[in-house]
Amino acid sequence: MILLSTILATLIGGVVSVLLAATLSLSILARFADKMVAYSVGVMLAFSLTDMLPEALELGLDMEQAGWIMLSGLAGFFLLQKAALWRHDHSATNGQVSNHPQVAMIIVGDSLHNFVDGILIAAAFIADPKLGWATALAIMVHEIPQEIADFMILLGAGVTKFRALVLNALSGVAMTLGGVLGWLALGQLQIAIPYMLILASASFIYISVADLIPQLHRKCKLHDTITQFMLMLLGAGTVRLAHLLH
Repeated sequence: MILLSTILATLIGGVVSVLLAATLSLSILARFADKMVAYSVGVMLAFSLTDMLPEALELGLDMEQAGWIMLSGLAGFFLLQKAALWRHDHSATNGQVSNHPQVAMIIVGDSLHNFVDGILIAAAFIADPKLGWATALAIMVHEIPQEIADFMILLGAGVTKFRALVLNALSGVAMTLGGVLGWLALGQLQIAIPYMLILASASFIYISVADLIPQLHRKCKLHDTITQFMLMLLGAGTVRLAHLLH
């Protein structure tokens, strides 16, 4: 019964949050995808620095450990981007079309984060079914602004609406995988949670700093700068609101 509840709760927390985010992102916000990049930067940096990183430290990592893992993660995503760029150049020479490298990184980072959330939901259900459902609901509310940011990045990278929905739904399913594995081997997986949180945080920071912020700097007019800055603040404010609701 606990396993079935965990599966249902992680589907609600992961896939339903993706569908709710898609309702906004693929309809009302789709036409503003280029402008919403700044909003995505605010959401992703705020989630990384005020949510995932502090949570990893609370789970037992010290600052030096977290720093080295973060550095390793940033180096790994640098190499991943280089590999994606190499593939992009190779495909271009063969007349094929390839998406931007940040597509792979955003899906990897989001899947890691969702996987960890699934483990946390499983742990909550093992402790108390009521706590499990409350945790799933809190995570769903928590996930929606991040999923909107993911959709905006994917659409801005030239991904079709259907493919963006499929990719985000697949990353949402990682929450169910984390829930099932958490139910099967919670003790062993709990040790890895802070490390996965740091790596997910590193992916969001790298995407924001290496890819998205340089895109924003291409528009240097004063009104563009003001709009971008306000959208970044709005993104960070959305994360703060999600924290309060959480």
